[in-house]
Amino acid sequence: MQNLINAGADPIGWHGTTILCVRRDGHVAMAGDGQVSLGQTIVKGNARKVRRISNGNVLAGFAGATADAFTLLERLESKLERFPNQLERACVELAKDWR
Repeated sequence: MQNLINAGADPIGWHGTTILCVRRDGHVAMAGDGQVSLGQTIVKGNARKVRRISNGNVLAGFAGATADAFTLLERLESKLERFPNQLERACVELAKDWR
């Protein structure tokens, strides 16, 4: 597989961010790359795309358009403050606001 740094020359067209999450035996592991890019330009190489929010009770990982991802994460945190310990409700309320 071609080095992803040179992804622009790849005929397959590799692009995007991977967030990997594994849950097993009551434990969760989540990981993501730390790269933020704009087109083929790396604008930040050490972003934290996996974060604990809601006093460490929620593990969130994001990928996609950088501005949208950061904004969605901030809004989710706000909804969780408004609806503590109600992750599903916080997500539904966020989805209502976002559309």
